[in-house]
Amino acid sequence: MIRGMELAISRKITTEGPRAQSVAHKSADAAPPSQSFGVNVAPGPADDGWLTPPSVALGDGTQVQLYKDGEGLAAAYEAIKSARRYIGLEVYIFASDQTGRAFAELLAKKARGGVAVYVIYDSFGSIESDRRMFRMLRASGVRVQTFHPIRPWECQYSWRPFNRDHRKLLVIDDQIAGLGGLNIGNEYAGPWIVPQVLEPCDLWRDSAIGIVGPGAKLFRRAFAQTWNYIKRGGRIRKTELIDNLYDGDLGLMALAPTLNSPLRSFLYRTLREARQSIMMTMAYFAPDDPLIDGLCKAARRGVRVRLMLPGRCDVALVRICARSFYETLLSAGVEIYERQGVILHSKTMVIDERLSVVGSTNLDYRSIEYNCELSAIVRSPEFSKQMADLFDNDMNFSERIRLEAWRRRPRWDRFVQWGVSRARYML
Repeated sequence: MIRGMELAISRKITTEGPRAQSVAHKSADAAPPSQSFGVNVAPGPADDGWLTPPSVALGDGTQVQLYKDGEGLAAAYEAIKSARRYIGLEVYIFASDQTGRAFAELLAKKARGGVAVYVIYDSFGSIESDRRMFRMLRASGVRVQTFHPIRPWECQYSWRPFNRDHRKLLVIDDQIAGLGGLNIGNEYAGPWIVPQVLEPCDLWRDSAIGIVGPGAKLFRRAFAQTWNYIKRGGRIRKTELIDNLYDGDLGLMALAPTLNSPLRSFLYRTLREARQSIMMTMAYFAPDDPLIDGLCKAARRGVRVRLMLPGRCDVALVRICARSFYETLLSAGVEIYERQGVILHSKTMVIDERLSVVGSTNLDYRSIEYNCELSAIVRSPEFSKQMADLFDNDMNFSERIRLEAWRRRPRWDRFVQWGVSRARYML
C-alpha cells in the first residue's frame, strides 16, 4: 500500500495533473492553509498544509504509512491493482456512487483476471447502495458477503439488526493491509479516485494507515474470522481477535460487541499510565463516566490532554452529548478543540508520543457494545511523532473551547446537553 500511495501520487501528477493541481492551486489562491478547510484533495501541502510523511519501519521489518483523507483510498485503490493472488475488503459503507463504482469495477476486473476477491459489506451501512452493483460483483466472480442482513428473510442464521460491522479493512496477498475510518464513497475519497471537483463541505476529514510486511498477516486473520462467522454463524464473539494489546510494535484490536470489551480496560490503563501527553481525535465522543474521569485525572496530574472533536457532525445528538462533558473536562485542565469546516470522522489516539491507535472505533456505546470494530496499535516514537504532527495540523483548522466562554452558554443548551448525555447509552 505504501508503494501504492507513491503510484497514486505519480498518476495524479502525470495523467491527471492539470485537474488535480488546479484543485490544490484553487485552495491555495483562495486562502492560506490555516484559513482553508484543511482537506487533502491533491498531492502536496497546498490544500491543507499537510505533506505525507515517509513510512516508518518497525522492529520486524513491517512498514507503517500514515494517510490523511482521500489519499488513503487512493493507496487502497492502487494496492488492489497490484494484487496477484488474494484481496479481502471489509467495509461498513460501500457506496454505489462514482467512487464506489470505480472500486467495484476494479475488484470485478481483478476477479475476472484470476485473483481471489472477497468482499464483506454491512447491510445497514450500505442500505442506500444500489444492489445491482453487488450483483455485478458476484457475476464477475467476486465472493460477496452481507453482514447481518436488515431484511429478516435474507438471514442465513439469526436476525441481529443491532449488531453491525463497522470495520474498514483491506488485506492483499499476505503482505499488505490497510485500515482506518474511511468508508468507500465520494465524501471520503474526494477527487483522489474519480477526478471530480467537490465542494469542501462535501468532504470528510479522516485518517488511515497502510501496513506492508509481516504485520499484514495479523490483519488477514482478522478478516478471515469475520468471513468465517458470516459463513458458519454462531456467537458473534468469533469475530474478535486481540493481539499484542500491551506489548509489541504492532497490535490489533478486532473487537466484537460485548459489555465486557477489552477496549475499556485498555483505555483505562493507557490513560492511567500516560505521563506527558494525550492527543485524542474522535468523531463520536459519548464515553462512559470512568473514561471521562480518566481524562480528568490525567490532566490534573500534569499530563497535557487535548481532544479534537467535531465542530460539524453527521449525527447531531452525538455532538450535543460530547458537549455535555465540556465543562467537566475543561475544569480539570483538558484542552478541547472543535474541527471546523468539514465533518470530522477520524478516530485516533496518541499517548506520550510513543503509542498510537488508529482505526474505526469511536468512543461511544455503539462502538463498544453493538459494533464489530477494528483498530491498530503502533508502538513507535517516530510514527507517534507523525500522528502528533497530524493533530497539530488539525489544530490549524479548529476552534479552541474556553472554559470562561463555555460557562456563559444559554441555559437551554445546558438542559439539552444534560438530557442527551443521560441517553448516551442508546447513541
